[in-house]
Amino acid sequence: MSLSKRIGQTFAPKITELAPNITSGFVHQALERAIRGLGPLDSAAMAAEKQLDEQKGDVEKAIGEVIENNVRLAGAQGFLTNIGGLVTMTVMVPTNITGLALIQCRMVAGIAHLRGYDLADKRTRNAILASLLGEERVLALIKKKKIPGTPMALATAPVHDPQLDVVMANEVASELITMVAGKRIATTVGRRVPVVGGLVGAGADGFSTWKIGRYVDRELLPRNRR
Repeated sequence: MSLSKRIGQTFAPKITELAPNITSGFVHQALERAIRGLGPLDSAAMAAEKQLDEQKGDVEKAIGEVIENNVRLAGAQGFLTNIGGLVTMTVMVPTNITGLALIQCRMVAGIAHLRGYDLADKRTRNAILASLLGEERVLALIKKKKIPGTPMALATAPVHDPQLDVVMANEVASELITMVAGKRIATTVGRRVPVVGGLVGAGADGFSTWKIGRYVDRELLPRNRR
């Protein structure tokens, strides 16, 4: 586990006080908006299909482009929400979490769409949320029997378990808060120079998004595209 995440786990309750709306409901709303599209961002499926067209029907190349595009978006929003320095921390923590949630949900949903999964299926949606936790956290939750399997197993489960909706959303909310809290506390010194803080934020958000993208690329095996 990285130093920033260990620090984040220690201080996450204090950050939660600054972002009281980061709940399971927030996570489901972020997922819904990412799938449907928000503002200038196309829906996850539409953005994925555009990449598929650009790559002349090559699904694997299209997935690579989906990951790269969303890594760039994550880096950009990480920079913008971190340039204010220490004085804007109380404002920007919720903004950073919101940006990461939307972008990472959108990326994972795009990959799932290209691999043939129905984004309207609640099993697929739980698989998307599980993917946001990363492989290490998913395996730990499986070991503790908090979730029944990997994102692939969740997406292809025989039936949908409504209770899992709440479990996954709560885990994702906790993970987002821990990650952002750890990053901000670990880079306190750098944030005394605002632009340095922005660059650190961009790098951290971009790298975490890239890791999730590679995990989903390995994890979600192809299904028949309708």
